[in-house]
Amino acid sequence: MQALDQGPFFHGTKADLRSGDLLKPGFTSNYKASLVMNHIYFTAIAKGAGLAAEIAKGNGRPRVYIVEPLGDFENDPNVTDKKFPGNPTRSYRSTHALKVVGELEDWERYDTEFIETLRARVEAGMGEIIN
Repeated sequence: MQALDQGPFFHGTKADLRSGDLLKPGFTSNYKASLVMNHIYFTAIAKGAGLAAEIAKGNGRPRVYIVEPLGDFENDPNVTDKKFPGNPTRSYRSTHALKVVGELEDWERYDTEFIETLRARVEAGMGEIIN
């Protein structure tokens, strides 16, 4: 199989992780509490992972981890061609684990107003999630 993207890849969360930790599917969605996710999501754009970290559940600080996919992955159908033609967000998902290989200490952030608006949209329900 040809790789969709060469990376590097990033995952945003509020979890406190260490190099070598594995991120796996099977947790509840940040966008719909009643939904257990079949995939783990990641992106090749640090700013996008940072946005995911900002709106993630939990009380920790937003973190962006550098990750390595441990198996095949696909374009994220929740954004690819559904909200954006092609995959300009370079967003992916996998049924396989992601290995944390480091933490990105600094990334380009979205402004606070945009983050708050997105949080409100998430809380109100953003529509169907393709799981």
